[in-house]
Amino acid sequence: MRPEILFPLFAPVTTLKGVGPRVAPLLARVAGPIVRDVAFLKPHSIVRRTPASLSEARDGEVMTFEVTVEEHQRPRTHQQPWRMRVSDPTGWMALVFFGRFADQLEKRHPVGAKRIISGRVGDDKFGRQMVHPDYMADPGKAEEIPELEPIYPATEGLPARRVRAFVLEALERAPELPEWQDAAWRARQRFPGWRAALERLHTPESESDLEPSANHLRRLAYDELLAHQLAMAQRKAERRREPAACIEASVVAERIRTDLPFAFTGAQDRALGEIRADLASGERMSRLIQGDVGSGKTVVAMCAMADVAAGGGQSALMAPTEILARQHYETIEAPLAEHGVAVVLLTGRDKGRPRAEKLAALRSGAAKVAVGTHALFQDEVLFDRLQLAVVDEQHRFGVAERQRLQAKGQAVHLLAMSATPIPRTLELTVYGDLDVSRIDEKPPGRTPVATRAVPIIRIAEVEARLRQAVADGAQAFWICPLVSETETSDLAAAERRAADLTRRIGPSVGLVHGKLPPAAKDAVMADFADGKLSVLVATTVVEVGVNVPNATIMVIEQAERFGLAQLHQLRGRVGRGRQESACVLLYDPPLGETAQQRLDILRRTDDGFLIAEKDLELRGGGDALGLRQSGFPAYVFADPFAHRDLIAAAGDDARLIMARDPELKSPRGQALQVLSELFDWKAGMALKDAG
Repeated sequence: MRPEILFPLFAPVTTLKGVGPRVAPLLARVAGPIVRDVAFLKPHSIVRRTPASLSEARDGEVMTFEVTVEEHQRPRTHQQPWRMRVSDPTGWMALVFFGRFADQLEKRHPVGAKRIISGRVGDDKFGRQMVHPDYMADPGKAEEIPELEPIYPATEGLPARRVRAFVLEALERAPELPEWQDAAWRARQRFPGWRAALERLHTPESESDLEPSANHLRRLAYDELLAHQLAMAQRKAERRREPAACIEASVVAERIRTDLPFAFTGAQDRALGEIRADLASGERMSRLIQGDVGSGKTVVAMCAMADVAAGGGQSALMAPTEILARQHYETIEAPLAEHGVAVVLLTGRDKGRPRAEKLAALRSGAAKVAVGTHALFQDEVLFDRLQLAVVDEQHRFGVAERQRLQAKGQAVHLLAMSATPIPRTLELTVYGDLDVSRIDEKPPGRTPVATRAVPIIRIAEVEARLRQAVADGAQAFWICPLVSETETSDLAAAERRAADLTRRIGPSVGLVHGKLPPAAKDAVMADFADGKLSVLVATTVVEVGVNVPNATIMVIEQAERFGLAQLHQLRGRVGRGRQESACVLLYDPPLGETAQQRLDILRRTDDGFLIAEKDLELRGGGDALGLRQSGFPAYVFADPFAHRDLIAAAGDDARLIMARDPELKSPRGQALQVLSELFDWKAGMALKDAG
């Protein structure tokens, strides 16, 4: 139950004065559907209204003048604006008004009237002017014009000033809340109280008050991070309380490892050890294996599946696309089958008798491992004894999908895999409810990918070298960026590139893009994987999650438009065999400083975790690393770069709270319940739940 003290903040925005049926959707678009969202809306800048005389007016600046109305100039057509000439002893200016209400200006501001005006000064061919002054008041009401005004996000039909009025009313509704922060921590940080911090957010005194380092913003960021960390710690504890099957390390898995043509790296050994400790604990496992493309996550998961099979249980490995599912199947089927563990591949393409036979094998327990796509959690897929769910690129699945798969067994262990390296400083925010294993070593024998940055004007030279490499039997990816406003024009650019390469190289050029039906996309990818195509042109990074050991060349067009982590992920698609591989970063000069640093880092290292940290440093806040796509929470106050120290502190605090007061019964615990409800992470948990 939500505490009564929060009811005013969780009322719909229509309870604010002036928010009717027309304004409500606009305000919801800018802030959100409830009063709390409006109270939490941050100003993005400050306007200083500098009092001056007209002779001091400066183009582009927001200024305030005391003037006399001299003349109204009516428009001759509907398209023309209404102009009002105003003056003071030092000069004159035109006030410009568009729209059908301009004729009321003459009544409200007659010739000879004195007015205080404030707004942005402009200069054009008609001279000095101010288009739609922000304020136009009688000198006796000059106090209505603030000297310092915070500016809020706006949308068409809802200007920033009206948004500010709604924000201030929402702020009035915010009650004093019990203090949930630890007293010693708060004193050390010199944080203000929660409501005082919120008030300061909306009454900034200088530009520095809008910086993430401002103390009131750090206070609010910590509250938000603590609420999130606490929600994840509670769910982690909840899962731990759920008894699950005890699964011991098996001889079968060790035999499979012995038969592999390579030895595990130290990082793979460590990850498998951590998984085995979880499986043998009697508590439900929720673990993530994080590692670069090609670091050997799948074979570690395969050994865990062999342990499950040896104990009589079943495992399911779910991948987001058919091509990835097939790739996983080809990796694990032979080693497992060699030791009596039957594996089936289940995708949307399976029909008729072959599908029925696979379903029967899973239902009876004859098949111990199922590999597949979304087809795995369909109602007719039944398991005899599902004990382990392995989810590849888990952020690509909704929580309901992961839960439907896990619901096919009793307290099913979860092992998630991700090839998107997350900086250590952000791990808690994305995976706070999971235990994390890192595979941070490359398998031996992998040849480093030679990385070069080449200006786009040398594209003909790149194409000529590519033609020669293809003639010698090589395969290549060519990535076109998503650079424009519309998917259609991006697609047209990719089609032109594919056509150009076809003319220069021959018919063995394929194209995949977001608008292709899944079956057609899979067919092109399969042709590339089978060697029927030499060059694969792709419009998006997600289309190339395929293992083609023969692919040794990666060309990334307009590389400066990609993030560092994205570039690294793409580069990881080549260099997977023992042949020398190359990555060509085609860029459009001149490069900005950040783009230059990004390409330099990529040339110097292939360590995905180091690259992720550097990417965060270079990008600072905002959507670093494309984190939204990686399941990163949409924080309101917390900035992943500026508040890294607070992320760690909030994680520690949440763990301590769960150890000392798991039921939140103490006075601080009861205040923390209010905090949890205030940020309401439960409502958005579907996006963040690991399953």
